[in-house]
Amino acid sequence: MGQDTKAPLEIWVRKPPGATEQTAKALAAKFTETSGIPTNVTALFEDFETKLQQAAAQKQLPDIVINDTGQLGTLVKQGLVREVDRTDIAGAQSLTPVAWDAAKAADGKHYAVPFSAQSFALFVRKDWREKLGLPVPTSWADLDTLATAFTTGDPDGNGKADTYGYAVPASTKRGYTAWYFSSFLWAGGGDFLNGSPGAFTPGIANPESVAAVDWFKAQFCTAKTVAPGAVTMETTQAHPVFETGKAGIYLTGPYNMARFDKNLGKDRYEVVPAPPGPSGKAASLAEGENVYLMAGSDNQAGQQKFAEFAVSVEGQTIGMAGDTAGNFVRLPVNAEVKLADVRTDPRWQTFDEIYRTVGRYVPAVPEWTPFQQSAAEAINAIVANCGSDTKGELEKLAATFANELTKQGVKA
Repeated sequence: MGQDTKAPLEIWVRKPPGATEQTAKALAAKFTETSGIPTNVTALFEDFETKLQQAAAQKQLPDIVINDTGQLGTLVKQGLVREVDRTDIAGAQSLTPVAWDAAKAADGKHYAVPFSAQSFALFVRKDWREKLGLPVPTSWADLDTLATAFTTGDPDGNGKADTYGYAVPASTKRGYTAWYFSSFLWAGGGDFLNGSPGAFTPGIANPESVAAVDWFKAQFCTAKTVAPGAVTMETTQAHPVFETGKAGIYLTGPYNMARFDKNLGKDRYEVVPAPPGPSGKAASLAEGENVYLMAGSDNQAGQQKFAEFAVSVEGQTIGMAGDTAGNFVRLPVNAEVKLADVRTDPRWQTFDEIYRTVGRYVPAVPEWTPFQQSAAEAINAIVANCGSDTKGELEKLAATFANELTKQGVKA
């Protein structure tokens, strides 16, 4: 394959049109200014993975893809990305070890360069909580009390029973149910899989996992604290449920702060860590985005240079976009970046502390997507049917997991 070190780089980012897209273009423009390598940024959000597959089938892959860490296994399995030699990446030593873990596949090799990290926290209607005289939740019992009060206590004072505790994106699309619930599963002492890379067994039907799913189901069926329509909601549909005053508790990421500050009002809600569950430990899904160097590029040297610039202090600072809604880098992966020097909003520090202390990435299997999707479908079905047999359904899911572990060659 012929190489051209000045060939333009086609860069795809999984972002909707808007402020973040502009930040991505600013990052690419600065790279072009410093390197002389032309770039073209395409922002896609809906059906991103489908469009990438179509590009692969047509042998027209972009040179760079910046996408979720959770897509790494699938991209590796399909042979769409190049292996990355960590020791050959300028500035690699400045990137946090936990971030590098998100770029490592089940075979122990790296197939991306980490770019952005994030954790999740509870967004809580502070004005509702204070009106009802309740504390910031420090346990699941506190959380249950708060959610019930938001559902039954008329926190908005309009005299109508039209508010709920939780906004929940529990759609099965892209595995949202399992993605959202994972933080609670871990805090409850449960897990999707037990073991270590290369030697896993299903953990989803363990007593702690069953108890955590039963707690989740109770919010839908017994306490009825979840805003209606959750079982078919994606995140884009769940955001308005919180910001329009239909629900007062939303587990989500820092990318929503600017939106909610504008649409709801910064003084009306607070960002707090999700409390520990029955396990006595708190947990948060850790994820983010990697720079993937796609296979078949005419400019492999340029791919690497772009990745190196994106994770440099300058690149990360551009990507963070200060306190604006255009944050492309949510939490920096470069330890030399001082978060407080770039962002004055202290709520970012909350997310950073959550990520560094209780953040957990999904298990390092060759391909996580089948696990997430089957878990989403099973848990969605459990909470959507109040007469469902939680333990029985999770045992069926565990059998599905066992088959998938065998298929992927990583069953203990």
